[in-house]
Amino acid sequence: MISVLLADDQSLLRDGFRALIDREPDMQVVAEAADGVEAVALARQHCPDVVLMDVRMPRIDGLTATRQVLALPQPPKVLVLTTFDRNEWVYDALRSGASGFLLKDVRASQLTDAIRTVAAGEALLAPSITRRLIEEFVRAPRAEAAGPASGSALPPAGTLTEREGEVLRLIAAGLSNAEIAARLVVGHSTVKTHVNRILFKLGLRDRTQAVVYAYETGLVRP
Repeated sequence: MISVLLADDQSLLRDGFRALIDREPDMQVVAEAADGVEAVALARQHCPDVVLMDVRMPRIDGLTATRQVLALPQPPKVLVLTTFDRNEWVYDALRSGASGFLLKDVRASQLTDAIRTVAAGEALLAPSITRRLIEEFVRAPRAEAAGPASGSALPPAGTLTEREGEVLRLIAAGLSNAEIAARLVVGHSTVKTHVNRILFKLGLRDRTQAVVYAYETGLVRP
């Protein structure tokens, strides 16, 4: 059962999300937060698998709350939801460690599928908006850009084997493990092993950070 924490300052939206999620047989809402401070406190208390995090909330915003939630001893996956399609928010959400970014006008099935995707440890990279925004920010890198996993310098891509570099490029292209396996004509478990080794060698938290890394280091270019 996938446990979900809802963090949104609009009670009507929380009610709607709860209704959609609780009707699914494999997931349930365990808590609701009306602001960023509550989101962090409830994430610490309930240890949910996934947090649906709004960006604009009182006290502290969703991006700050995301960073604090992911610093907890048992960090959940974070799926950022917003009504605003602002480039800097998407990019900052990914750099903060969020596993995905969705606009609130997605269909119900897209939302629940997204929750399952990030709960399984994969990044929500399929939507074209996410890839486009990453590419846009890479074209004009910001002065404060640093490693996606921390404020330290980016680790060298040379630590990867040739096949691991190939897998990283395909991850950055938005391919799932199954799609990578089909492309490389290998087993799904083999791809999963490669992904885990890539994350470990580069000190990255998840696939989303791997994508940001690939673009920021120039391993993949728009």
